[in-house]
Amino acid sequence: MVDAAGVNDDAFGDVRRTFERQLARTTGGAAVSVFHRGRPVVDLWGGVRDETPEGDVLPWERDTVAMCFSTTKGVASTALHVLAERGLVDYEAPVAEYWPEFAQAGKERVTVSHVLTHSAGLHRIRSLVDSADRMLDWEHMTSALTAATPAYEPGTRHGYHALTYGWLVGEIVRRVDGRSLGEVVRTEIAEPLGLDGLTIGLGEGERHRVAPLGRMGLPRAPWKPVRRVEKRIGKQLGKVVSALPVPVNTRRLANALAPRGVEDVLWGMSIMDAEVPSANGFFTARSLGRMYAVLAAGGELDGVRLLSRKRLRMMARVRSHGPDLVLVMPMDWRLGYHRVFTSRGVVGSAFGHFGFGGSGAWCDPERELSVAMVCSRGSGTPIGDLRIAELGAAAVRCADALAEVGRGESRGPAQVAHLTS
Repeated sequence: MVDAAGVNDDAFGDVRRTFERQLARTTGGAAVSVFHRGRPVVDLWGGVRDETPEGDVLPWERDTVAMCFSTTKGVASTALHVLAERGLVDYEAPVAEYWPEFAQAGKERVTVSHVLTHSAGLHRIRSLVDSADRMLDWEHMTSALTAATPAYEPGTRHGYHALTYGWLVGEIVRRVDGRSLGEVVRTEIAEPLGLDGLTIGLGEGERHRVAPLGRMGLPRAPWKPVRRVEKRIGKQLGKVVSALPVPVNTRRLANALAPRGVEDVLWGMSIMDAEVPSANGFFTARSLGRMYAVLAAGGELDGVRLLSRKRLRMMARVRSHGPDLVLVMPMDWRLGYHRVFTSRGVVGSAFGHFGFGGSGAWCDPERELSVAMVCSRGSGTPIGDLRIAELGAAAVRCADALAEVGRGESRGPAQVAHLTS
């Protein structure tokens, strides 16, 4: 067993034990955060952040941030919802109402809701750009999406927009607000909630905090990698994947996730300079957990209201059923979030977003629970590895145990009071 740094409420000791078992069997480092009934009850971290050229090991620290790939989509979606709350965005309006050039190539009737539920038919990035370097150029990516033709009639099917989602949502935000998505996240979410570790891209002054990501062997070509992808997914999800009603379409998966040269871009230093809102969020688990704690608490936490309860009900409503065209698994897309699975099953009342490599964050309004995990090493499946699923199961067990005994508040060590970001 490896001891984690940080603190936890006694009633959530099972989360600590689960996390420490994970640290013992994985390389790199990680952090986990849990909020319950508006209070931080778990704030833990451990493992290795980095190694110096001389071979010295640098431990994961309280303020360490990690790039969290698709977990970023949940943050981007929340930013758009904040603007919708102010009347700047209508989910059922055509995207072209805010982004006029978008109304071409069959996209005239694509709505904001289609984008948020991955049903706009614009998941194909490999055929959209000639090189992944283009991902660092906002204007190039939004222009390419403006000219793109949907893969199917928008709204009739849903297929995970693994990378294109960020520019679609981000450009809507930019058109209605005038600021970049990263700036809106900073000023409308991070600053009001006092979050030190919730950014899209990362400024030079903060880069000393980063835990470099270990490479995870992303696919390089649509005709080669996908057996490896299938094998990896099968190992991670076992019976879940083998029981799927349709086989994984490996070419479609690679087209959505792997433009040529994507590894060099995502693991290069230049990724910190750009905004790639489907992939390059730099987060602490604590900040992610607190953001989702607001959603779990009805849109308000510690006197800061981001969203109304009515808005949250709209966000949380399931908009799609059945297998996703890209991921194959049923994702039960909400407006910018997917269903939450744990190692003990799906949490029906919860929603959030997981990321390639293991990170993830979600909330459960029924339990007033939020869970977040960031890491620097993980398996290379499109929806992460099983650590966030194990941590989520432990958090749900602890929350349900508290509810069972009828305790109004968990009674943990006094030091829990300092866990807020």
